[in-house]
Amino acid sequence: MARTTVMGAGSWGTAFALVLADAGNDVRIWGRRQELCDAINAEHRNVDYLPDIELPHAIRATHDPAEALEGADVVVLAVPSQQLRSNLESWAEHVPEQAILVSLMKGVELGTHKRMSEVIAELTGAGPERIAVVSGPNLAKEIASREPAASVVACADQGVAEQLQQLCHTTAFRPYTVTDVVGCELGGTTKNIIGLAVGVCVGLGFGDNSKASVITRGLAETARLGAAMGADPRTIAGLAGMGDLVATCSSPLSRNRTFGEKLGLGMSVDEIAAQTKQVAEGVKSCQSVSELAKLHGVDMPIVEHVAALIAGEMNPEQLVKAMISREAKSEVS
Repeated sequence: MARTTVMGAGSWGTAFALVLADAGNDVRIWGRRQELCDAINAEHRNVDYLPDIELPHAIRATHDPAEALEGADVVVLAVPSQQLRSNLESWAEHVPEQAILVSLMKGVELGTHKRMSEVIAELTGAGPERIAVVSGPNLAKEIASREPAASVVACADQGVAEQLQQLCHTTAFRPYTVTDVVGCELGGTTKNIIGLAVGVCVGLGFGDNSKASVITRGLAETARLGAAMGADPRTIAGLAGMGDLVATCSSPLSRNRTFGEKLGLGMSVDEIAAQTKQVAEGVKSCQSVSELAKLHGVDMPIVEHVAALIAGEMNPEQLVKAMISREAKSEVS
């Protein structure tokens, strides 16, 4: 048993807190709003994001980051990726010096093109042996409902990855370990962007051939970027790559696929954002991943077209036409 803290009371942060509690850990969760924390403590439910799920009594919520982080052995970061820097700037002084830092976030920072583990390292001074990533086909509602699922715990230190594996292994949640942090983060980030593209196809009324084509070519784009950045190709082909991609692109529970579907139906980015409680990470990350690909000389046309769509430079019909009308070439080139 470890003393664990989850910084973020959204759907995935809450679901992972439930996993940690089921595995026998003491769990504290930090929430941005006091009223939500009070509801978690009083009703043992996250009334905003997972109202139908009863949370273990081992989970206690607080709005005070210092209280949440005090004495933590493991600190799990579960805020929107583009808000990590601003949050960590105020939290870092409260993070225990030896705590293991775990990222649940899936994004690349706008402007700096840094992966979340790199932002964590910069702001906390933690070495790679203290920074880990959890990623995989883990739709929050299904995890919180204790449906069977697998995931990946990545850390440069295999021993730390195995330690975290034990802390979140339950009868419903099976974590595997790897040392490829880069591959896990890239897989988790790009799948959101591909999910947007698949959603656009659904919104336009296209069928399974179109969806399968975008998923498969999206995986190829992820693999190219991963190769350029030193990721293990087995990671991209595994749970944190293909597994997460399939779940995101196939499920109506996916925020990114749902957001893309609404774009395909003719809604604007602002209209969808105004009616959406949770963040669709691909909407923000598409620009930074497109820029990251260019910096590494990697061709990622789906990501590039989605970024243009989100920026208002292309409409959904033009996005699909642009993908199909590209110059024909070998599949493996």
